[in-house]
Amino acid sequence: MESPESSYVSSPDVAPKRSVPPKSPTSDDKEKHTYIKFLVSNAAAGSVIGKGGSTITDFQSQSGARIQLSRNHEFFPGTSDRIIMISGAFNDIIKAMELILAKLLSEAHAEDGDDADPKSKVRLIVPNSSCGGIIGKGGATIKSFIEDSQAGIKISPQDHNFIGLNDRLVTLTGSPEEQMRAIYLILSKLTEDAHYSQSMNTPFSYAVAYNAIHFGPNGTGGKFQNNKEDRGNSVTIGVADEHIGVVVGRGGRNIMEISQVSGARIKISDRGDFMSGTSDRKVTITGSQGAIRAAEAMIMQKVASAAER
Repeated sequence: MESPESSYVSSPDVAPKRSVPPKSPTSDDKEKHTYIKFLVSNAAAGSVIGKGGSTITDFQSQSGARIQLSRNHEFFPGTSDRIIMISGAFNDIIKAMELILAKLLSEAHAEDGDDADPKSKVRLIVPNSSCGGIIGKGGATIKSFIEDSQAGIKISPQDHNFIGLNDRLVTLTGSPEEQMRAIYLILSKLTEDAHYSQSMNTPFSYAVAYNAIHFGPNGTGGKFQNNKEDRGNSVTIGVADEHIGVVVGRGGRNIMEISQVSGARIKISDRGDFMSGTSDRKVTITGSQGAIRAAEAMIMQKVASAAER
């Protein structure tokens, strides 16, 4: 097993100029329908969407790629960042990515003027099973990507606080050009991986287990049932078995407090009754959408504080 962590964090000591263009994806790979996912702050997501969706519509027309965002409050586990997924042909994705990164950079300059950091981060979401291909034998592939792009590339360790989370963050630092070069190289590698394309159909799958749920298990469609009675909404989230105790509290104190403050009803599944494919207990929250969001935020705060101990 290669160690994917900080051995491959920064840019190389020497900065060779590229004289020979690297191998491009084959024409077959360029035609393949693929995708890329990355994180943006809630504020940045707003600028990508634009007024009435104008910016995202424009970017989709210019690039030919499809651009999707997780909903407000649907964050990548352990962060307060939303998820953007771009799907389509390889070159269309690269074009859309260029448009989005340029937009984010111009917004940063507009807000901070000359203080805007040109070395901002891009955090890609990559399935754990595909990280080995990016690292390569003895770290050879990631080292070559760092040398070619001049970007810093760091692959996060797997976050075991979220059972069932099978994705890791690949953080890219450098100028926009260096980041785009790294994205080109990484996506070229991922496109060769058959398993990578298979996970395209669940773009926001962790939102089902860990966040306020608007997407169904297949990543599409509203999940809240809009009963005439607003209190009839119900959402089930997963909480790791070892963290259920802190959610319930001594004598049920915590869960009663969460229920009273949020106005939601909360039911926890019996021991051994887990979310499908995980060892997470089912926590069903019922009430108005606002009550569900409040209760869920309080529950996840308890879980996060327990995980930090």
